[in-house]
Amino acid sequence: MSKHVLDVGQCSPDHQAICAFLDQHFNVEITQTDGPEDTLAELHASRYDLVLINRKLDCDDSDGLEIIKQIKADATLADVSVMLVTNFAEHQDLAVAAGAERGFGKLEYDKPETADRLRAFLV
Repeated sequence: MSKHVLDVGQCSPDHQAICAFLDQHFNVEITQTDGPEDTLAELHASRYDLVLINRKLDCDDSDGLEIIKQIKADATLADVSVMLVTNFAEHQDLAVAAGAERGFGKLEYDKPETADRLRAFLV
C-alpha cells in the first residue's frame, strides 16, 4: 500500500527531483501544492503521511515555515507529519521548534540518512 506525500512550494525541477528520490526509495503517491491556501485545503480534503514544505515557496518566495505554523495551529491538522526542505540547519531548527520533524536539504538526496529519516513516515 502506498503512502501519500504532499510536496509544497517546490519549483518544477525541484519537485521532479523530490519525486525521483522518493520513488527510488519508497512506494508513494505525491501531490503538489503551491502555497498556504491550496495546501491547507488539500490537507483538509485528504490524509497525508508526510508533508514536505520548501523553505522558500516558489510561487511568491514567502516563508514555508509559516505554513508549518498554520498546520500545527489547526487542531484538525496538528498531528500531520511535516518536514521543511532546506539545506540550512538554522531553518531546520526553527521548523522543529514550530512542531515539524527534522527535514532534509536538496543537497542531501545521496546521503543514506536522508532515506532513513523518511523511512519512519513512508514505510
